[in-house]
Amino acid sequence: MTPITDIETLETHYSDPVPASLTKVVQRMTPLYRQWINASRFTVLPTVGPEGTDASPRGDDGAVVHIADDKTLWLPDWRGNNRIDCLRNIIRDNRVSLMFLVPGCNNVVRINGSAILTADEPCRAHFARKDILPATVTVITITEMYFQCAKAILRSKLWSGADDSDQVPSAGQFIKEQKSDFAAETYDSGYADYAKPRMW
Repeated sequence: MTPITDIETLETHYSDPVPASLTKVVQRMTPLYRQWINASRFTVLPTVGPEGTDASPRGDDGAVVHIADDKTLWLPDWRGNNRIDCLRNIIRDNRVSLMFLVPGCNNVVRINGSAILTADEPCRAHFARKDILPATVTVITITEMYFQCAKAILRSKLWSGADDSDQVPSAGQFIKEQKSDFAAETYDSGYADYAKPRMW
């Protein structure tokens, strides 16, 4: 395997960028991007830190982020596994990206920018679920945003309705692979009930 180690060599394998891929980039929220972001219940948050990269899935039962203004998003950190890898990264390197998906839509909206973390009560209270608040809120400043063309989603047939879950291992099986005495079937069959009161 011969690695490509310089930009000039890399560019010989590609033609010029499609003009619309450059002109479609915006630096702040527009009405149409606002409509998309408000419809998205799922995003992926990539970050980078001294130990390397991390990409954390984030989801909610409504809009996954709050649009604070045309340059600012608030992303709540609801209950998870408490690894907080991406949050540690943001503390040490504030560059972030977001990739927003909407079920059934073949395009993806991408945002690049910077972020800070806050535990300020007003920010957390915005997302209140009865007496439950997110531990922190990631405040993202938008540098650029644009939609990604549909080819990746079309190739993968992501929204085809196919259920491939029987083709892949379960969460319990992943744990059992590392811990042979783990009760994988019990874990998997009971996880939905376990998670229900711990979603927020």
